[in-house]
Amino acid sequence: MPRQVFFYDQPERFVAGTVGQPGARAFYLQASARGRITSVLLEKTQVAALAERIEEVLDEALRRSGGDTSIPATAPADLLDTAPLDLPLEQEFRVGTMALAWDSIDSCLVVEAQAVIEDEDEEDTESVFEDTEDGPDMLRVRLTGAMARVFAKRALDLVAAGRKPCPFCNLPLDPEGHLCPRANGYRR
Repeated sequence: MPRQVFFYDQPERFVAGTVGQPGARAFYLQASARGRITSVLLEKTQVAALAERIEEVLDEALRRSGGDTSIPATAPADLLDTAPLDLPLEQEFRVGTMALAWDSIDSCLVVEAQAVIEDEDEEDTESVFEDTEDGPDMLRVRLTGAMARVFAKRALDLVAAGRKPCPFCNLPLDPEGHLCPRANGYRR
């Protein structure tokens, strides 16, 4: 089956969002433009890593430009997006590999999320993000510096909004209680 590349150049919306209650949430990346919506499933740790790395790439691009770029130092308040994910929520694929790049010519951040490769024998690390006809499905999004900052802020807030940590061991607390390793097995 030929590869599908879901491409969004300056989408109307690119967000990370969740479905479900803390402790049982499913995390999604969602891009939308002109009535088209693409949603991909990923892990909480992938959302956190993506947001942190976006911040690092933007900070480095800002530093290298000497401040002569359209990248804001923080997420512009007027662009913040707190709305839920768009419906219908139809998962295109589960994300395996992600990549980021700063396009200095067009002054935009390129985010690529590639589907999990089911058969490890097929994996070719040299051509993971080449546009070959038979590769895994991919979501590719090009964002302005401001849109990227807004995405990263929302994603980091989303990850932090999970279950509260135990004050003793820092593991997440469940609503039913928590077997804390620092309490010798007693429920907290």
